Amino acid sequence: MSAPEDWTVRLAEDRASLDRGGYSERVADILRERITEGIFPPGTRLSEEALREALGVSRNTLREAFRLLSHEGLLTHEFNRGVFVRQLTAEDVRDLYTLRRILEGAAVRNVAAAPDGALDRVRVAVEAAETAADRGAWVEVGTANMWFHQAIGGLAGSRRVSEAVRQLLAELRLVFLVMSAPRDFHEPYLRTNRTIYDLLAAGDAKRADQVLARYLDAAERQLLDAFDA
Repeated sequence: MSAPEDWTVRLAEDRASLDRGGYSERVADILRERITEGIFPPGTRLSEEALREALGVSRNTLREAFRLLSHEGLLTHEFNRGVFVRQLTAEDVRDLYTLRRILEGAAVRNVAAAPDGALDRVRVAVEAAETAADRGAWVEVGTANMWFHQAIGGLAGSRRVSEAVRQLLAELRLVFLVMSAPRDFHEPYLRTNRTIYDLLAAGDAKRADQVLARYLDAAERQLLDAFDA
C-alpha cells in the first residue's frame, strides 16, 4: 500500500518545526501524528530516502525514529523489504482494550484530584468532535475522539500514564483507520463522550467510570466484529 501523494507537502510543513539536523524523538512524534491521522495507513511502506528528503534529517536520525515507533508497535521491519506501518490483529485489539480499561478507568476515578486544566481539555475534545460532526468531517471526529481519550488519561495527573495512553491510542488508531464507515463507528460515541464529560464536571466519578466501561466494551466488540467480518 502506498501513502497518499500529498504526504510530502504535509511533511515539508513539519520540517519547519525541526531544529537543524533534527532530533529522533521529534521525528518520531511527527511520524506518529501523521500515522494516526491516516496520512500513512496500515500496510504503507515508509521510504527512508523520501522521508529523509522531506524532513531534512540524517539517516541515523530517521532510523532511530523508526526504532522508537517500532518499539511502540506502530511500525514493523520486514527483512529485505523495508519498514511498514503495522497492521494490527484481533488479539492486539483485545490487549489494547484491556490496558485502556485499567488506565482510563483509574484516571476517571481520580478526577477529584486531577491537575488544573485537565478537565477543561476533556471538554475541548468533546466540543471539537461535535463541531467536526456538524461539518460531516468524520475522520476529524475520530481524531478528536483520540484527543478525548488522551485528555481522560490526563486526569490521572501522571506523566507516565499520559504517555502510555498516548502510545496505545496511536496504536489503536491503526485499527480505526481501516474501518470502512468512520461515521457509523464514531457517531454513536459523540453523545457518550458528552455524557462522560458532564458527569465528570458534576463530580460524579462513579457513574462516569460506569459509562466509560460500557463504552469501551461496546467499542471493543464493534472492532472485533469488523475483524470477524
